[in-house]
Amino acid sequence: MAESKKPTAAGKKAAARSGTSPAEKKSAASDAASATTGNGSASSTSATEFVVLDNEDPWTEAELSEQRSVLESESHRLRREITDSEAEMADLVQSDSDTAGDDQADTGSKTFEREHEMHLTSSHRDMLSQTDRALSRIENGTYGQCENCGNPIGKARLQAFPRATLCMTCKQREERR
Repeated sequence: MAESKKPTAAGKKAAARSGTSPAEKKSAASDAASATTGNGSASSTSATEFVVLDNEDPWTEAELSEQRSVLESESHRLRREITDSEAEMADLVQSDSDTAGDDQADTGSKTFEREHEMHLTSSHRDMLSQTDRALSRIENGTYGQCENCGNPIGKARLQAFPRATLCMTCKQREERR
């Protein structure tokens, strides 16, 4: 019994391109071939499954590996900064209990420092949450897809801002509100 292979997303994209060079066609064909396993079904961890804009090449394993690496290092950095900020806040709270002899300027300065550290910690926690969410989107295959409309976000945007969850149209609409 003959086995029919379904074209992959990369294969369809390669066929849809017009004016591509032979080298680009060869690269797209090898991307399409690597997207299937021996039984003709799509691999669950293939880079070619991620959506891209019409004028963009599919994600390569190297590009996704780079994105993962950037996001993981950002996650580690943010975790360290949160730990440092929490320690700094604990020190500030401890020193705030020792206000004997402080004038209003000293008290105001301490309050400002404490609130500044609280804001930084909160900001770092938000960024960490976005970073972890981007990593999970890579793992579950939805990285590069707008969470609002489902359209591609775009590789260039994700390479510049790996935590992006909205396409440019949805992001502009959100910022106008």
